[in-house]
Amino acid sequence: MTDLTATQKALGAEVAVRSAPYFPRKKKAITGRSIAVLAFLAICALFFCIPLYVVITTSFKTMDQIREGAMFALPNVWTLEAWDHAWNTACSGTRCEGLKVGFWNSVSILIPSLVLSIGLSIVTGYALALWNVKWAGPFLFVLFICAFVPFQIIMFPLISMTATLKVYGSIWGVAIIHAVLAMPVLTLIFRNYYKDIPQEIMSAAVMDSGSFWKIFFEIILPMSGNILIVVLILQITSIWNDYLIGVTFGGLGAQPMTVNLANLITISTGTVRYNDNMAAALLTAIPPLVIYFFVGKLFVQGITAGAIKG
Repeated sequence: MTDLTATQKALGAEVAVRSAPYFPRKKKAITGRSIAVLAFLAICALFFCIPLYVVITTSFKTMDQIREGAMFALPNVWTLEAWDHAWNTACSGTRCEGLKVGFWNSVSILIPSLVLSIGLSIVTGYALALWNVKWAGPFLFVLFICAFVPFQIIMFPLISMTATLKVYGSIWGVAIIHAVLAMPVLTLIFRNYYKDIPQEIMSAAVMDSGSFWKIFFEIILPMSGNILIVVLILQITSIWNDYLIGVTFGGLGAQPMTVNLANLITISTGTVRYNDNMAAALLTAIPPLVIYFFVGKLFVQGITAGAIKG
């Protein structure tokens, strides 16, 4: 009897829904404001896309076509000669070994820089946020001040420090400077992320094990996926695109790709080979772009999930 009553009620509700009046949603008309916004966005897109189009097409042209002055024309003959020359035989100063040397130098700088900066700052941020650290307040204030100190002000003390450590002009010298300069900001980011972890979780973890490192590796680190993705992309972009630190602390054998690119474009004799310059610029820009394409979605998810707060 109860099942029959429930069935009747369900049928009655279905009939009531079907017999209810249907009011189609009225389509919104295109207003002048919408047109203005679309026009502004289109202009902004063209502002970035047109130079990129010129750079890409010029890199595939021959010098004969470039001399014709048809900047916006597609290549008559698509050739990879400029790309091969930029990668293998382009001259950076007195060395004509191409950008491939700078590429591997940038990779060698990037990996230890990421390990040092993220490894130290994540532990420091975790300790400041979830443990009763003595002088935590003044230390955070000092970190906040250091995060906004221009690099040029502390350049000479850092040069003296790396020279004393016998790493000036080496890959490790550049990597250490990147890690030192990134630590204040990264520590504040990690600390602001971890401070919202409920204190009940920490209390239970302390009662269960009481170990600083055990709590970090078994509880805190698995909860840090969002912020790690965000920090990784920020650091990779910052380190890879850096020029000033590389040219200041990198010796002849430790110059990153950006320094080689600048030397290729500014220190040249004879006719300027625009196709080589454009190909070299694209080769330098491709690695961070590839990373954005693969993990850009995770980057947005990390930000929306609260990886950067405070």
